[in-house]
Amino acid sequence: MPAHPGASGTAGSARQRPLRGGACPGADVQYADIESHGVIGNLRTTALVCSDGSIDFFCFPRFDSPSVFLSLLDPQRGGRFALCPADEDVRTRQMYLPDTNVLVTRFMSQAGMAEVTDYMPVSAAGEPRSALVRRIRGVRGRLALHANCAPRFDYARTLLPARLVDAHTAVFASETAQGPLRLRSSAELGVRDGDVHALFDLGAGDEAVLVLECVQERPSEGPLQAFVEQSFQDTMAFWRNWCERSTYRGRWREIVQRSALVLKLLTSADHGSIVGAATFGLPEHVGGERNWDYRYCWLRDAAFTVHALMRLGYTDEARAFIGWAHDRIAEYDGGAVPQILYAVDGRHVDREYELAHLAGYRGSRPVRVGNAAAGQLQLDVLGELVDAVYMADMHGVPASIDVWQALTRRIDWWCTHWDQPDEGIWEIRGPRRDFLSGRLLSWVALDRALRMSRRFARPAPLPRWHQARDAIASQILDEFWNPRKQAFVQYRGGDTLDAVALLMPMVKFISPTDPRWLSTLEAIRRELAVDGLVERYSTTDAGGELNIDGLCGQEGAFTPCSFWYVECLARAGRIEEGRLLFEKMLTYANHLGLYAEELGPSGAQLGNFPQALTHLALISAAHALDRVIEQGPATWGRMTG
Repeated sequence: MPAHPGASGTAGSARQRPLRGGACPGADVQYADIESHGVIGNLRTTALVCSDGSIDFFCFPRFDSPSVFLSLLDPQRGGRFALCPADEDVRTRQMYLPDTNVLVTRFMSQAGMAEVTDYMPVSAAGEPRSALVRRIRGVRGRLALHANCAPRFDYARTLLPARLVDAHTAVFASETAQGPLRLRSSAELGVRDGDVHALFDLGAGDEAVLVLECVQERPSEGPLQAFVEQSFQDTMAFWRNWCERSTYRGRWREIVQRSALVLKLLTSADHGSIVGAATFGLPEHVGGERNWDYRYCWLRDAAFTVHALMRLGYTDEARAFIGWAHDRIAEYDGGAVPQILYAVDGRHVDREYELAHLAGYRGSRPVRVGNAAAGQLQLDVLGELVDAVYMADMHGVPASIDVWQALTRRIDWWCTHWDQPDEGIWEIRGPRRDFLSGRLLSWVALDRALRMSRRFARPAPLPRWHQARDAIASQILDEFWNPRKQAFVQYRGGDTLDAVALLMPMVKFISPTDPRWLSTLEAIRRELAVDGLVERYSTTDAGGELNIDGLCGQEGAFTPCSFWYVECLARAGRIEEGRLLFEKMLTYANHLGLYAEELGPSGAQLGNFPQALTHLALISAAHALDRVIEQGPATWGRMTG
């Protein structure tokens, strides 16, 4: 699969992308590529900004709230906040200001150049502000930019016409949790067909601003330019101070730090939870039905994210997440498995439904919100959570007595209930099976709990835990090993492979140089990988029918598994091979160093964007490569993490 043309894999780089459909307003807007977007946010929600200057995706006021702009999923109905040149012969470039999540989009033509700086304000102390700021500056010559603010509330089910308060202020009078929203501008505003329009005619050195904000949540007061200048300085200071805390000094500092900034953007400052991705509904296969809502906190993804951030020296996020997760664990003192995903504030996600009025990204339907996986049984969930608590413990964030006691009750339940079928780590929508993922991560839960008990002499029924841990290990080694395949397989008694096996050496279940593991790694390369791009599992059987996931169609190469594969090569001592594939994987990033969850046959990014699991897997792979390059693979077993 070729690399995406022009993708450099480095934060702050950019590439040309044609504008969509001509000058706005009134243009016949087409779908933008998923990878043509950057992301901004305020630690409460995020927005996607296309390289043509359009904000195409924005949920407000939280990650998991209904949308305000959704043209990425339906250009006609979804709504967007566009800034586009009147001149069609314009080239565009995007970059992040160094070590920040402040995004700059530049418009360049023969007549002139202008740039738009987009950000969502955060105070220097990290307090979110419910505002979206667009700062426009003329650079040379003269260039005119049209602005078109066309929100469509409640997943584009509600059109609320704007009304002008004065020449520079318009209000969209939503009385729901999403509003009312106010748009302030340094230029005069007009209303046409319920949407707000403005024209900025910029010469060199001219500046203009637009601020979209919620009137109910500390809106800007006083002179608009003063608010923008102060919020810009505060936001820059917050992101740069956060980046300075990173302890990473390896070879891939720029792309690792960009991935860390993405993970931080997906973290809730209000609650400590971490969402799986910024979006919903973006397809794993264009035109297919694999279109999910990832704007929730998966215990699995969040635990892995905490692990990745702690490797870079960020422990505050671990404290916040473990505090949030403790409340979730405590809900289940009577037994049973914690729900695998939650709303940002910890509420249960109780249903999944379809937005039938939306066209879907390039016709990919249905568009779903909510996620039915919340009701699944996934036995891996406790292992990921306990491993996060264990790693926090190792990095100086010890588990409190309350957290330890809650985990102890959960692990006691696991000792009795681990040996049962589940839906697996990939949220299979077919029949339950005895999946490797559930057994492997159940072993992790017990192994890490035993380590923590020994570390601080914490009370625990150690003989029972030892017995359960060893029983799980014996079952994996005896019943998940396929002698014919010479590999560990996806489920007990099966013969299909699953890239989740790549976690086996990473969680220290098996040595990275054990003959059985090396044989499994070779089988994954042979059956699931093409030039380092790894599929999760085969989505169809030999006859091309539905596979065990219960869904039609294909999906792309799963980007997190591709980085896991690199890390496994590094741990096995295949340093040059792992390093080459890692560098190749970096070429699949978009022009800003961002990744969706999958890659299609052409190298196009697919699935929800940007995805936490991919960026944390990149950090982990870079960390592993740095260690083996500097210290050699022979030292791996003496290292932690």
